[in-house]
Amino acid sequence: MTKQIELGGSFTLPGTSMTVNRMGYGAMQLAGPQVWGPPRDVDAAVAVLREAVAVGVNHIDTSDFYGPHVTNQIIKQALHPYPDGLVIITKVGARRGEDKSWLHALSRQELIDGVHDNLRNLGVDALDVVNLRVGGIAGPSEGSIAEPLTVLAEFKSQGLIRHLGLSNVSSEQLAEAQTITEIVCVQNFYNVAHRDDDGFIDDLAGQGIAYVPFFPLGGFSPLQSSALDAAAASLGATPMQVALAWLLQRSPNILLIPGTSSIEHLRENLKAATLQLPSETIAKLDAIGGGAGKE
Repeated sequence: MTKQIELGGSFTLPGTSMTVNRMGYGAMQLAGPQVWGPPRDVDAAVAVLREAVAVGVNHIDTSDFYGPHVTNQIIKQALHPYPDGLVIITKVGARRGEDKSWLHALSRQELIDGVHDNLRNLGVDALDVVNLRVGGIAGPSEGSIAEPLTVLAEFKSQGLIRHLGLSNVSSEQLAEAQTITEIVCVQNFYNVAHRDDDGFIDDLAGQGIAYVPFFPLGGFSPLQSSALDAAAASLGATPMQVALAWLLQRSPNILLIPGTSSIEHLRENLKAATLQLPSETIAKLDAIGGGAGKE
């Protein structure tokens, strides 16, 4: 039997009975190259998901536009019927072009189609949490999000979505969203070097709302940092482990969703939850982003 491990403590999404371990799993890398098509080895992808859940991961981040459709189909193959307590958070608001581009899909019909695609491919009667993705690849854009969010709020009232979150949004857009429906989580681009959301994270923590950073090591443009590399070397850890540990220690409302298609890399990522960064290391890492962070 696989031994469950410490995963950074737990967090309860506001207004819900959903308590998740802070270290989760992001499914994007289960698809093929460029998040397109099936992976080379579907059995290996299934094995990674089963290992993640076996060691205590109970929060999986996904979307039906990964692949498209591929990651949700693999999640269903690997884990359905889903174990009690597993929270699957998906997102709508984008689609993939035939040229593998990432396009907005925020019209009423596109959102309706997106919700039903997720329901079908995950094999569920209701989605635990759906994030409305707006903005660009790595940050929010200006403007109202009321129209698309209202569509999702209708699904929530029908019982097809249990709870709603947002992705790639500003604090102003969150405030607008909260006049329409309760928001349980925000998923934005944030890491030790990209710190635009420092104040936003603190505001969300005060409201008990989860903050889920993506691209903890820079994403499509990997972070190059001598300070991060030095911290990793001094602790006998990898730069990714240090980056993840820094995020866990940054604020108690931060949930992590590192992704991988390798069991070995999965175990390596999850070990970051047990890595305690000394205060002097945190200070050096904070300086990468201008010193705005907190211990």
